[in-house]
Formats: sequence, C-alpha cells, structure tokens
Amino acid sequence: MTSQPLSQTGAAVKAADRAHVFHSWSAQDLIDPLAVAGAEGSYFWDYEGNRYLDFTSGLVFTNIGYQHPKVVAAIQEQAGKLVTFAPGFAVEARSEAARLIAERTPGDLDKIFFTNGGAEAVENAVRMARLHTGRHKVLSAYRSYHGATSTAINVTGDPRRWPSDNGSAGVVHFWAPFLYRSPFHAETEEQECRRALQHLEDTIAFEGPATIAAIILETVPGTAGIMVPPPGYLAGVREICDRYGIVFVLDEVMAGFGRTGTWFAAEHWGVTPDLMTFAKGVNSGYVPLGGVAISGAIAETFARRPYPGGLTYSGHPLACAAAVATINVMAEEGVVEHAAHLGETVLGPGLRELAERHPSVGEVRGMGAFWAVELVRDRETREPLVPYNAAGEANAPMAAFAAAAKKNGLWPFVNMSRTHVVPACTISEAEAKEGLAALDEALSVADEYTV
Repeated sequence: MTSQPLSQTGAAVKAADRAHVFHSWSAQDLIDPLAVAGAEGSYFWDYEGNRYLDFTSGLVFTNIGYQHPKVVAAIQEQAGKLVTFAPGFAVEARSEAARLIAERTPGDLDKIFFTNGGAEAVENAVRMARLHTGRHKVLSAYRSYHGATSTAINVTGDPRRWPSDNGSAGVVHFWAPFLYRSPFHAETEEQECRRALQHLEDTIAFEGPATIAAIILETVPGTAGIMVPPPGYLAGVREICDRYGIVFVLDEVMAGFGRTGTWFAAEHWGVTPDLMTFAKGVNSGYVPLGGVAISGAIAETFARRPYPGGLTYSGHPLACAAAVATINVMAEEGVVEHAAHLGETVLGPGLRELAERHPSVGEVRGMGAFWAVELVRDRETREPLVPYNAAGEANAPMAAFAAAAKKNGLWPFVNMSRTHVVPACTISEAEAKEGLAALDEALSVADEYTV
C-alpha cells in the first residue's frame, strides 16, 4: 500500500482547516493558512517542500527551537509515568518546575502560581494585586499587549483591545517611553525617561493614588514594538509604586527565559517587581504553560486567606516536565548567553547595517534575540510605511514586504509598520546571517514605497 502523496496530504489538511478551524484575530473568509508538515530547530516546512527560516519563533515562544530532542523525550517520559493530575497535589514535575523558575526570578519572587498561558497569568496577577491592596484600578501602557482574556484585553493598550473594551474594568492607560515616536517631544533618552515618569506621576495624581492597585508593564514591550526602556525608567516606576503602595507587575511573557540575553529582562535594569508573569519561553511552547512569580509580601496576604482563583490544569505535569527539561537545556547549552552574543555580534550589527542601506528603515532597536525594524515612508518625517492599524489596501506595502520575505525562504513577524526579528534563541550565526540576507532582499521591496 503506497502512502498518499505529500501534496495531497497538505491539501487535505488545508481543506479540514478551512472547514472546521476558527482562527484567532482573523476574518475567517479572508485568510489562507499555510499547511505545515514539520519543523526542526529554526526551520519549518510545508507539504510542497518549501522550507522557511522562522524569524517569528512561533509567536515568539520557541526559544530553544522546534523539536529539541531532550524536551520531546522528557514529555514522552512524563506521559508514560503520570500524564495528568489535579493541581491540589504535590507532583514531582510541578514542584521541580516551580523550584527551577524561582531560582531564576529576581529578588524574593519565590512562589509560583501556574496557569495555562500568559493571558491567564496576567488575569491572576491583576486579581492578586487588587486583593492585596483592596484597590481596583490598574494602570498600563498604550503600547502594550497583555493577552486576550477579559481583564488582560482591557489592560492591553494596542488596537486588539478596542472591540472588547467594556470601559468598566478599572483600567487606565498612560504613555510609556518610546523616544523614536516620543509623546513627550523629547530629544534624548534622559529627557524621555524623566518626562515619562512625570507623566505617570501626573496620571496617578489625577486618578487618585489610593484607588490604584497596580501598574503593569511589559519589561520590554513585545508585539507593540520592542521598545527597550531608557536607563532609569523601570527603577523610577519601582520607586513610584513603593511611594504610593501600588503593586508593580512586570509582564515577561515574551521577554522572559533568555529572549533578551538574560533569564528575565528585568535583570538588565536591576529591578524586582512585586509580581512577574511568564509563559511562552518557559518551556518553548511545547505544552501550554504560564504563571505568576509572587513576592513574599503578596504571598503572605494569602497565607491564611484563601486565594480565590485556580485552573483545572494549573501546573499540568506534561507542561511542567517540558519546563524542567527546557530550563535544564538552556542552562546546559548556554542558550541565554548565546542569545546575548547573537544580539551583540550578529543581529544588532547586521540590522544596523541594513538600516544604513535601506531608506525604508527608520529605526532598529532591541537586544538579545529580540529586535524590531521600524519601516517608514519618509525617514525625515518618520511617517510609518502604513497607517496605524492599517488593513486591506492600506496595508499593501507591508503585505508586499512579507510576501517577498516568504518568497526568499524567510517567515517574518510583521505587525503594523514593523518587522520583528525574533528567531529561536538557539539560532546559529550562519542561520541568522541567512535570515538577514533574505530580509535585505525583502526590504528592497519596502524601499519602493518610500518617498
């Protein structure tokens, strides 16, 4: 009996998808999802034999690449031993995952509440902050993304919030620093930092400090643009929170677990939050897992008072076994150090060199394996290549850029007028340079739309 040709298998996969799968963030009749046949390391391929270098690492979660054999083996071993168990018990994989995470979190963030992903982590962090303080309001940045569940989507700042923003969640948005498109008319990082902190102070004063439970920030915002905060900003937010009794929450769902060249991005600025959310890279997305790392003071709030929250699959053994294996692999193989080296010697210099040659590149920014390339029509005015939240014909320049990248075997991360360079933290120097060469060609298409 001969097997079905791969092209026919791919067609069957696509047909079943189009008949039955409802895709997120999409107009269902306007999408054409690629049928993926397999993946390994930094690459994936379709049923037609087309191979792509993944500069998205999934949705910025395959920090150790696809199909790492040690993590796959750990999942298989756990499945053979104890495939699932309720969260109210002490289970070896769960306990060890919590221990390994707590060893790497800053300060006294030593208690770990497990969730199934980043949005649920944000939901529970906000709930903890509100219960700990007895206050309701939460402040978050406009340029942010914190998840798609009820509270998390209201805390989110980007346009994905708009259809679900009920206006009554007690969320107040403010402007975080972003010098390239400064809302404060700043000319230097020092000015941007100082003015952003003053803006935050003013927002708190007019909202009422005694009404604010938490300030939540992505340590380095991800989907919103990978804006690395200026020196002193996070420390300034920490000081403001301490002064007003506000819980400081750092969202490290995307930036954590090696992405910026440290275990957690907060290490770059020596700042310890009261709560830290994580997901994605904790087990490279092999099995859904997220969580909240909790400070001693907030953990103490629930020492004698039940925490009113939980999930059926909290700390699922398969997910936790994948986390244990991933963290051990990262330590043994120097993945965090490699990501830092990659940013300093390959991605950073390579992207800056592309910026010098392509008029469509307005700015390059990032660290580790976490970079954004801001695309513009006009470098002088900094007019974006496409309008904010563009769709349809208005988004044609970015669509043309993305199509050119894919034609050259590069799968890009595209959002608004940016392409993000966020490959696996394990990508080799040669693979990274291959990706930059493909990006070089695709940027020539973007150049055609500049003035």
